[in-house]
Amino acid sequence: MKSLYTRQFTMMAAVILTSFLLLGGTFAGVSYRYTISAKQDSLAQNAENIASLTGEMLTQGMGFRNEYFRLYVSSAARAANAYVILAENDGEIIYCAGSNGSLVDLTGLYLSKDTLSSFRARGAFDGMSTLGGLFMEKRYLSMRPIMINLAQFSSGSMVVSPTQTGIVLVAASTDSLTEMWRALSTIFLFLAVVVIFIAFLTSSVTSSHQVRPLKEMAEAAKKFGHGEFQVRVDVGNRQDEIAELAVAFNNMADSLAQAEAERSEFIANISHELKTPMTTIAGFADGILDGTIPPEKQKEALQTVSSETRRLSRLVRRMLDLSRLQAAENITTQERFDITEVLLRVLVSLEGKINQKDLDVETSLPEEPVQVWGDPDSITQVCYNLLDNAIKFSAPGTQLGLEIAVKGGKAWVSVRNTGETIPPEELKLIFDRFHKTDRSRSVDRDGVGLGLYIVKTILDNHKENITVTSSEGVTEFTFTLTQA
Repeated sequence: MKSLYTRQFTMMAAVILTSFLLLGGTFAGVSYRYTISAKQDSLAQNAENIASLTGEMLTQGMGFRNEYFRLYVSSAARAANAYVILAENDGEIIYCAGSNGSLVDLTGLYLSKDTLSSFRARGAFDGMSTLGGLFMEKRYLSMRPIMINLAQFSSGSMVVSPTQTGIVLVAASTDSLTEMWRALSTIFLFLAVVVIFIAFLTSSVTSSHQVRPLKEMAEAAKKFGHGEFQVRVDVGNRQDEIAELAVAFNNMADSLAQAEAERSEFIANISHELKTPMTTIAGFADGILDGTIPPEKQKEALQTVSSETRRLSRLVRRMLDLSRLQAAENITTQERFDITEVLLRVLVSLEGKINQKDLDVETSLPEEPVQVWGDPDSITQVCYNLLDNAIKFSAPGTQLGLEIAVKGGKAWVSVRNTGETIPPEELKLIFDRFHKTDRSRSVDRDGVGLGLYIVKTILDNHKENITVTSSEGVTEFTFTLTQA
């Protein structure tokens, strides 16, 4: 399996090499054509100049063997660094000057028939040829006609007409172009190697820099599988997409660590809550069986066993309710209902407990029905848990307050009781699973520490909020519902 680093580096290398090959090919083609074109234009210009001057000299009566004429041709050959050949119209070579200006004896030889055919067809010739083996290698050629003005008498008048009297051929070696081409290619190749090396080095460093956090995340994920949730990915000073992924990964790790801590705490709490009634039940049952508890106290012992059994049943029932609520992330069966009616119905169901503590109920409810959206059964359980909790921790003979206010498209439901003030450090934990304040743990034998957690879970599923305040002995819970 190829790693991400290998794939990315290979892709970058392929792109860089392909780019340089395309760039190099384009550069080579353009420079070659430009160089050939410039050389051919120079040869053509030299051939035209020599042909023009030769025509003028021949018109003035100078021949090919004239000393000044040959000196001029030799000088032109040196200046052009090329062979200059003068030939008859049939291709027979009359005179040849080498690229160094010296005379080259090619007298009696002929230009190649193919070259002459092309020249006669177009009146000029530019190209590359060996002239039928006259040269050892191909040379750049430029052929131009030598024209003279020939005077003729016709019908008693003189007519001057241009007439071709020979051919000028300039032949340049390709060595200079080859050397220049090699020099340019060497420079380009050197620069290409340097740039490719820098690009590969940069690509390698960049790829390694990008892959490192991914490798750390992979290693961290493996450790998560073994229960090590303290590992985090070092983001450093990065501010790119990889950094965002690493931050999200660290946040996920924090959530997993918190979930693991909550799971451990949950197991510890449920173990404690189950162990207490089961120990009590087992102790009294063993006492009755082995006769430790006398017959006159067995009825009282059985009542305790019955009470602890019901407490254990409530705990299991609350656990099942909690499991059902957590499985349903969103409440899908939403309908309109009157929250005032629900609250009053719950209040009536708890009338017995209210009378036992001699509580005075004060209500502040709207006269008109307050229609809200939600699951009536779940909201009924919210109201029951909050009212039951308020009654449980109210001081005897105090006041129990209920209030519903409508504002901002929300119904605000408040349940208030008077009793001991909840410490500030306990308020932020009050909705946790199995949480009980110290003052209640010893006196509240009916509670299992899940009532408020269930309330919070139901309201979270409804996308609603709940808050709690406690000061000067007054504790108030307030939750919201969306008005219909």
